[in-house]
Amino acid sequence: MAEPMRVRATQNGDLVEVKVLMKHRMISRLTWDMGGHLNLPHFIQTIRGTCNGQQILYVHFGGSVSRDPYFAFKFKGGQKGDRVVITWVDTEGDTRTDETLVV
Repeated sequence: MAEPMRVRATQNGDLVEVKVLMKHRMISRLTWDMGGHLNLPHFIQTIRGTCNGQQILYVHFGGSVSRDPYFAFKFKGGQKGDRVVITWVDTEGDTRTDETLVV
């Protein structure tokens, strides 16, 4: 299982700013290990965000995103105390979901 994400959501006026730090090795190309075995690309492919069950974000990543990516976005309509949930899925089907409350 992947390490937890750091997720923060802060209300600034009528916008909620969400900051996410994801822990992932993000291997973007074919590589060979010391034993001569081929390693396939392994990176976060999709990120979904919801606020109180309503979708606020959908992102499709390619292989060019760096290791342990930091991602930030803003949306309208959130209030203090709302639950923001972030989920990612990688190319091997691994998934991670973390949540926070808007402060």
